Amino acid sequence: MKMAALGFQHLLAMYAGAILVPLIVGDALGLNPEQLTYLVAIDILMCGVATLLQVLNSKFIGIGLPVVLGCTFTAVAPMIAIGGQYGITAVYGAIIVSGLFVFIVSGFFGKLVRFFPPVVTGSVVTIIGITLIPVAINNLGGGEGAADFGSTANIALGFGTLLFIILMYRFTTGFLKSIAILIGLGAGTIAAAVMGRVDFSAVADASYFHMIHPFYFGTPTFEWSAIITMILVAMVSLVESTGVYFALGDITDKDLKEKDLSRGYRAEGLAIFLGGIFNAFQYTAFSQNVGLMQMTGVKKRSVIVITGSMLVVLGFVPKIAAITTIIPTSVLGGAMLAMFGMVVAQGIKMLSTVISESSENSMIIACSIGMGLGVTVVPELFAVLPNSLQILTSNGIVAGSVTAIVLNIIFNMTPRRKKEKQTAGTGELAKEAL
Repeated sequence: MKMAALGFQHLLAMYAGAILVPLIVGDALGLNPEQLTYLVAIDILMCGVATLLQVLNSKFIGIGLPVVLGCTFTAVAPMIAIGGQYGITAVYGAIIVSGLFVFIVSGFFGKLVRFFPPVVTGSVVTIIGITLIPVAINNLGGGEGAADFGSTANIALGFGTLLFIILMYRFTTGFLKSIAILIGLGAGTIAAAVMGRVDFSAVADASYFHMIHPFYFGTPTFEWSAIITMILVAMVSLVESTGVYFALGDITDKDLKEKDLSRGYRAEGLAIFLGGIFNAFQYTAFSQNVGLMQMTGVKKRSVIVITGSMLVVLGFVPKIAAITTIIPTSVLGGAMLAMFGMVVAQGIKMLSTVISESSENSMIIACSIGMGLGVTVVPELFAVLPNSLQILTSNGIVAGSVTAIVLNIIFNMTPRRKKEKQTAGTGELAKEAL
C-alpha cells in the first residue's frame, strides 16, 4: 500500500505536464472533443510505456534508473506550427522519423552532444518559451477567434487561475508546491463550473474503456522542414534528459558509463517512435520527479514501475481523460502562462552560466534568439527564397536553432578559436602565478 501511494504521488507530480501538452496542441489544431479525449488518453498511456522502457535495465535498452518520462514542452510550439502548415499527419510523420533518428544515433550521441553546449540549448529553450507565450495569452483571453475573447469572465478566470498558482507557490512547500499547476487547473475549473462555463458533455459521452490503435489521425506524411524541426527538438530533449540521468545517478549512487547513457537514449528513441505511431508525442525525462525523489528520500525503481503501470491503466480509460478536456480555455491559458514562463526562465538559467564567459557567447545568444523570434513574428520574411532554403527559414525555432549551432561552431569550435582559448587560458594561469 505504501509503494502504491508513493507511485501515485509521482503520477500527480508529472500529471499536469502530461495532460497539458495534448490539450494545448489539440486545441490549437482544432480537434473535436472525441479526438481530444483520445489524444489525452493515448498520451497518458504512452508516458507510462516510455517510463517503463526507461526503468528497464536490459543489455540493449533502458538506463535502469528511477526516471519518469513525459511529454516535452519543447515540442509544443513546433508541433502547432507544423500542424498549422502541413496538417496533423505531418506532425506524426516527423515524430516517427525523429524517434528513429534518436534510436540510430543513441550509440554515439555522446560525441554529438558537443554541438549542443549550454549556449546552444539555452538559446533554443528560450526561443521555444518565448514563442509559446502568445499561445498562452490567446488562450487566457478565451481562445483565438472566440466570440467572447477578452470578456470579463475569461480574464477573471485566466488571471484568477494564475494568481491561485502563484499563491500556491508562495505559501506551500514540498509536494503541494510541486503540483501547484495541477491544483490551479482544478480550482480554476471548479470556479468556471460555478459560473456555468463548463460543458460536461465530453465526460458523459466518453466510454469507460477503449482499445488504442495506430495512426488514429491518419497515415503519417513526411515534410523535410517538419522532420528537421522535430529532430532538433529531440536532440535538445536528449541533452535535458542527460542532466536528469546524471542527477539520478548521483542520488542512487550509480556511476553512469557511456553504455548506460546509450541504453537511455535508445529507450527514448523507441518511446518517441512508438509515440508517433500511436499519435502521442516526443518524450523527455521529467525533472520534477527528481525533486520529489529528493524530498521523499525514496529512490527505488519499483516505485516508478508502479507509476508507469498506473499511467498505462489510466490511458485505457477515456472517461478519466475526458475530465481534463472540460478545462475552460481561459483557465488553461492562465496555467500555460506560468508554465511557459518557466520554460523561458529555464532557458535563461541555462544561459546565465555561459553568457559572461565571453562576448562571443553573448553574440551567439543575441543572434539566435533574435533570428528565432524575428522569423516567428514575420514568417513571410523569406517567402522569396527557394523551397529548399525555406526548410530552414520558415520556422523560427529551426532558424534560431541552426543559427545558434552554426555560430557556436564558428566562435567556439574552429581549430583557430580553440587555440586562442588555450593561449588565453595559459596567459591567465601565468598572471595568477605572478
